Amino acid sequence: MSAETTGQFRRRYRAKEIGPRYSGLAHLAFTTLACLGAIALCLSRLEAVQAWEWLSVPFSFLLANFVEYAGHRGPMHHRWRGLGLIHKRHAGFHHSFFTREHMALEGRRDFKVVLFPPLLLLFFFGGFALPIGLLLALATTANVAWLFAATSIAYFLNYELLHLAYHSPENSWLDRLPGIASLRRHHAHHHDPAFKSAYNFNITYPIADRLMGTYRDHTRGETNS
Repeated sequence: MSAETTGQFRRRYRAKEIGPRYSGLAHLAFTTLACLGAIALCLSRLEAVQAWEWLSVPFSFLLANFVEYAGHRGPMHHRWRGLGLIHKRHAGFHHSFFTREHMALEGRRDFKVVLFPPLLLLFFFGGFALPIGLLLALATTANVAWLFAATSIAYFLNYELLHLAYHSPENSWLDRLPGIASLRRHHAHHHDPAFKSAYNFNITYPIADRLMGTYRDHTRGETNS
């Protein structure tokens, strides 16, 4: 997509999809505070956690990484019945608004193209964290379930904040944070139209990408497949 076409799409999207009352800062604040509040609630329910129960944290982190990968590679880039809105919002809007050559936000109102709508928080937590947490509570202990829920929610917040950082203006203070510049380049490679449906599906850390053979080295153009 050319610079002019990207600019035209951005203007149309802002005019049609971003209402006059939308606040990017309010959107970010709601997501952050809701997640932090939920994490605090989960942690407050822990009682005398045993050493083995803490293994729920790395387990939950890796599971969330693979769920992120599967969701991105699946319904976010391919039409699945009942999940068309997710595909339209990501493959249609997000990848038209941001290309490899034009990755940066042009203002806080553009946060809407990066952050998930608040309503989808209920979808992800209700469809992922809640049922698995209930199964873990039945199969193991309540502590394991609460640690799983806290880690999953923290992962989601991490996802949102990192994704927003990747689309911030280059050479900002965010690039000076450890790992951000490298992860930004990894994500920018995914926004290349030639690769968006084939490589670099992890938004956060490319663990599943490496294990599933869809990691593309943004410095040499190599894959691990």
